[in-house]
Amino acid sequence: MRARNVIALVLTILSFLILVPSLIQPTVTISASIEWFGQKQEIFRETRSIIRIIRNLHESGNDFVAGLILLFSVIVPFVKGVLLGVVALMRDPGRRYALFRFVRDISKWAMADVFVVGVYVAFLSAKATDNLDAELHVGFYLFASYCLVALVALQFTAVDPPPLSPQGAQPQVPVRVPPSAPAP
Repeated sequence: MRARNVIALVLTILSFLILVPSLIQPTVTISASIEWFGQKQEIFRETRSIIRIIRNLHESGNDFVAGLILLFSVIVPFVKGVLLGVVALMRDPGRRYALFRFVRDISKWAMADVFVVGVYVAFLSAKATDNLDAELHVGFYLFASYCLVALVALQFTAVDPPPLSPQGAQPQVPVRVPPSAPAP
């Protein structure tokens, strides 16, 4: 195994170690307040983790949004990480390359980074409003770290395309001539 693939494998394992707590640790706290007789009174305060956000969206009937966050911020990153580990350990060059291309393609759909940006934009929006406040917590920073480590792991993974046939072309598929056809 190449040194860069060893690094990719270690980074993939590290990304899992970061991803799991990032999903359950508090991500953001949003609070709302009003000014009542010259004193600020807090009327709403909620802290949520990514898993809790998904659960609350589901419980409130927003199954589509909950499903999207679950799929693109939880399931796809786990599948991508497992497959990247398999790619690093595979021996068959053809299957290894095909699986690597699949992982590379689904990485475009792992929208964990988009989720991080969305949470950060919500944070900044709340900070810009007088009656709203937001706090980012360790879950946000862990999740952002996961995104970076997973991206670097994919970049370190080196998989060569399978060798070409001796003629320098892709392997040929034998052509069968139907029995009823006249021979040339």
